[in-house]
Amino acid sequence: MVIGEPQRAFYGAQFGNTFPLFAHYGVPLWVPEVGGPIDADNEAHDLIMSVFGGMSKGERNRIKVRVHAAMAAQALTEGRYLGGRPPYGYRLCDLGPHPNPAKAADGKRLHGLEPDPATAPIVVRIFTEFLRGLGIFAIAEGLTRDGISSPSAHDQARNPHRDTRAWAKSAVRAILTNPRYTGRQIWNRQSTYETLLDIEDVSLGYTTAMRWNAQDKWIISKKTVHTPLIDDDTFAAAQQMLHRRAHTGSAHPVHRTRNPYLFRGRITCHTCTRRMQGQWSHGDAYYRCRFPEEYALANRIHHPRNVYLREKWITPALDDWLTRVFQPHRLDDTIDLMATAAATESHTATQTTAAEAARAVIADCDTKLATHRAALEAGADPTVITKWIAETQAKRARAEADLRTATATHGTGARMTRDEIARLVRSISDLAAVIRQADPDDKAEIYRRLGLQLTYTPGQQTIRAKIAPDLHASANDKSLRFQRNRRDLVSVRGGT
Repeated sequence: MVIGEPQRAFYGAQFGNTFPLFAHYGVPLWVPEVGGPIDADNEAHDLIMSVFGGMSKGERNRIKVRVHAAMAAQALTEGRYLGGRPPYGYRLCDLGPHPNPAKAADGKRLHGLEPDPATAPIVVRIFTEFLRGLGIFAIAEGLTRDGISSPSAHDQARNPHRDTRAWAKSAVRAILTNPRYTGRQIWNRQSTYETLLDIEDVSLGYTTAMRWNAQDKWIISKKTVHTPLIDDDTFAAAQQMLHRRAHTGSAHPVHRTRNPYLFRGRITCHTCTRRMQGQWSHGDAYYRCRFPEEYALANRIHHPRNVYLREKWITPALDDWLTRVFQPHRLDDTIDLMATAAATESHTATQTTAAEAARAVIADCDTKLATHRAALEAGADPTVITKWIAETQAKRARAEADLRTATATHGTGARMTRDEIARLVRSISDLAAVIRQADPDDKAEIYRRLGLQLTYTPGQQTIRAKIAPDLHASANDKSLRFQRNRRDLVSVRGGT
């Protein structure tokens, strides 16, 4: 490989990180400044390439400073539109040939902002309703209720990754805090920051991320450069109201008490199919499903803004049901049923064994390794590709270990015997017998081992319980696993 200008090929310490790959694969690297191929054992060659790396880094920093200063001056004094997607309420317009003669000769045009007839009135409505006393959440609900497309839905081609169902509070807040609606150009609201990929291995390099800058670093044009949608007084009044409404509560204490939840991650709301979150209130554990009304309107479903379920309403009925399920006189029939199901049950795509899953991971890793090596040979960044290869190889090694464990434990397509199933079922029976007197942490562990899943229907105040036991019993250093679903319906606070 011949490099004509090494100061453009290597930046900083990149040469020291990539040249060992050339030496490993036996590829000579020719640089005119050293008069031929680089010798890995020649200190002068290494010093020359290090100097070129430093020159490249210094030139890059100088260019970055000059470009930043030029763009800041253009935004401040000229109010130049410097690119990026137009804010909601505006659209791009043609302002004539580019002022740079070289760019104008290439046919490039200067662009600016003009009000969008479809969305500009919505911006005015948001500011008007906010100053009239409506909250951000109420404004978002009203816009969704009136069938007005959210910013993501209005420009869906540029927002394929965003939720377009309804207006979000963050979208309303972003409009209320954007000074561009006063007719001035704003630049430097965000900056690109570089962070190390791995603080323990700096040779892997950096990754870039966009972060919001403090308001004192924004560059705001001195004059109005496009048609304003909001006057300065209205915008200032909105900012003052936002500041007054801001929460200024005390900081959280360093150490917080961890409240126990018996059904952490085990309750699902039937209406929206989302997991209900734990909330501790007045000394009791609750589970809450908060579903903003704008999303309910957009999805055409009836869902209260907040659904609460008290833990004490569930536990007695659930414990009674578990006790009935594992009563001693029902164990033999249950064991026979499970043994018959285990003997006749076929392997389907939804019941993939641990060994099959491990083999699938190994095959996927092999495909990725081939792709990474091809990318490396095609000239991709060696530092990034090397990290990917190491991660994939580590994932493959874990999958091989899982495959060995699964093969040694279960065998290939092994079925549990009736005695093994009986031992597991009787262990479940023992757990059910002590579940009432168990401590909260122990009871939560019992529910976890039972594979308990609850689905709450708010309108009927009923819970559908499902257990899928996934227990491990050790015998002669072999783990046994059985999984079977069982469903029942229990009432909550008088539900039918």
